[in-house]
Parts: sequence; C-alpha cells; structure tokens
Amino acid sequence: MAGRVFVLLLLVAVLAAGGIIWFDYLNVIDAKTVLAPLYRFIGREGRRQPRTTPEEYLNLDAERLAVRLEALELEKMELETTRLELASNRGEIEQMAQELEERQKALDERENSLKAQVADAENKERNIEENARILMNMEPTRAVGIISAMDDQDVIDVLRKTEELARAAGTASIVPFWFQLMAATPEGAARAAELQRKMAGRPQSL
Repeated sequence: MAGRVFVLLLLVAVLAAGGIIWFDYLNVIDAKTVLAPLYRFIGREGRRQPRTTPEEYLNLDAERLAVRLEALELEKMELETTRLELASNRGEIEQMAQELEERQKALDERENSLKAQVADAENKERNIEENARILMNMEPTRAVGIISAMDDQDVIDVLRKTEELARAAGTASIVPFWFQLMAATPEGAARAAELQRKMAGRPQSL
C-alpha cells in the first residue's frame, strides 16, 4: 500500500513538474528562476529572466513621455479648434446683435414718428374744433370775413367740424348761412361755389 502511494505521489510530482515546464515554455507562467536547477540537471541551459538595462528604462520613459506629449498636442489642437469655433460663433452673435439693435432703433424711430404724427393730428383736430366753436359764437358777418381770409383746406375743415358739432348738439348748422353771406359779392360767390364743390368732392376722412 505504501509503495502504491509513493508511486502515485511521484507521478503527481512528475506531472506537476512537467506542467510547470510546459506552461513556462508557453510563457503562460514565469518559472525561470525556479526551474533553472532542473534544466541544469537534465543537461540544458536554464532560461534566465531577461534583465532590463538602464538604457531600456530610459527608452520606456521616453516612449511614455512621447505618448503623453502627443496626447497633449492633440488636446491642444482640439482646444485651438474649439477656440476658433467659439470666436466664429461669437462674431456671428455680435453681428446678429448689431443687426437687431439697428432694427430696434429703426422701429423706435418709426414709432416716435407715428406718435408725433398722431399728436399733430390730435392737436390739429383740437385746433379745428376750437376755431369752429369760436366762429359759431361770433357774429356771422365777422365770422364770414375771417373764413374768407383762410386757405380753402382750412375753411373746409372748419366748416365740416361746424356741421359735425351742430349734428351732435341737435341744432341747425350755420354753414349755409355763412355761404349765403359769402355769396353777397361776385368774388365771394365764386369762392363759396368752389368751397362747396371741394366739400362735396373730398371724402370725410382718408
């Protein structure tokens, strides 16, 4: 029984040693130092652990440094590309902002112009109404004298406002009477006819 156990143990040891040698040969494991006596026992030169010289260490460091420098150079190039893109985008944004600012200024100017026109129109309307009320409360002959000295467009605006105020108050308009007084002279009659023609032909509002 002891002999069989010894044989089995020996067989296991041989198989283990053979496996180690085979795996070392295939570079699966590194058993060079341990197997060196065994190689010498069977008459072969044992495999030695390769030694790295200081120059090789320096070469490895140089390679690592070169790889890092290359990575840094690539990163630098990417950063430069990004910077150029940002600068281009910034220029486009600034140009768009300038265009928007110019458009806003143009819109503000148009708005101010429209407000001024509306204010002028309101002031003109108030002035016309005020003049019409003054003439309505004035002695008719004197009112006709003032009307005769006004421009045709101003006269038409005042006469229409007078008729408008009379309709709003529910009273008869004094405009026909003013025309009657104006037509007392040949020149006045021609002026009255011309004013009536323009009032009939010109629309109430544009």
